[in-house]
Amino acid sequence: MTHDPYDVPTPPPALGTVVEEGRGSLPFALIHGEALVACASWALGDAGVLPVDVGTEWAGIVESGEPYVLHDALCPMTPAAFIAECVAAAVETGSVVVGVRPVTDTAKRIDGDEVGATVDRAELLAVVSPIVLPAAVVAAIDGLPTLDFADLVTQLRGQFPLDLREAPASAARVRDADDVRLLEALTSPQ
Repeated sequence: MTHDPYDVPTPPPALGTVVEEGRGSLPFALIHGEALVACASWALGDAGVLPVDVGTEWAGIVESGEPYVLHDALCPMTPAAFIAECVAAAVETGSVVVGVRPVTDTAKRIDGDEVGATVDRAELLAVVSPIVLPAAVVAAIDGLPTLDFADLVTQLRGQFPLDLREAPASAARVRDADDVRLLEALTSPQ
């Protein structure tokens, strides 16, 4: 599905946070002349999500009765329309909605100290942004157990239904300066 950044549906009310903790200095690298964390914050706001600080008391988030959106600063070009679509899906289905991308790197199995067989990439997905916790899930947990998105999804998987949504290529998670340059080229206006 192609997402037009100027055609953002109006999602139900939601609170959200751009997560930059534990990501080193990369969230402050520049893409299109702006910090990654700023771009991610704008996308969250453009999606109609009310931003709250990662340090906000969990009880206040629960009390709001709204879904809670986590947006990774290392996925700065995630389209606002995709975030809004994920919020709407979480409200509609009651599932935790997770943005994912296909894995393109070669993955190997590890057996002790030995490198084993290549894993079929068709079986793998990379967690990107957003992760949307519906209000019932927010109320059912005592807070976020981790800000590592892949670990969070693993911990939530056994407790709550998950809705994995393929995110557009522009939602890719950057790992280093080379990835930032590649994402900038991918998202440059034609």
